[in-house]
Amino acid sequence: MSEILTGGCQCGAVRFAVETPLGRASICHCRMCQKATGSFFGAFVSGPNLRWTRGGPTRFRSSNKVVRGFCAACGTPLTFEWGKLPPELSIGAFDDPTRICPVIQMDMASRMPWFADLADLPVRPDSEAPWLAEVVSYQHPDHDTQTWPPTDGAAG
Repeated sequence: MSEILTGGCQCGAVRFAVETPLGRASICHCRMCQKATGSFFGAFVSGPNLRWTRGGPTRFRSSNKVVRGFCAACGTPLTFEWGKLPPELSIGAFDDPTRICPVIQMDMASRMPWFADLADLPVRPDSEAPWLAEVVSYQHPDHDTQTWPPTDGAAG
């Protein structure tokens, strides 16, 4: 039985819904994915029946083969689009990204040399970072609401 998963950008200007089952979730270490996401890799998954439920992505052609969608307001990476194939969605843009586990990695030649060691880094417990309790997020909540965006102009 299929279900609908939702997601969107950081500011809430772009929202989507996609039907399960999703396609193969992957991590790409190529330099273009690193630059497009501002991270060590891009994590994407394809999904059938994608609907933009609020707004839609602005697109940038990053190569002769790929167009990337992002929110023009906040810059959140949203899609990886290869030709006529259905768009792949950024896993981190889903409201519950823990439900989507990558099953394959690509372009290992561009992977950061220390990537495999990340899980072994020391961890700072939240109790040693009391300032975290003072952070007030203006990020769109990880679900759709009737009260978004906030009326105080704090979105972003």
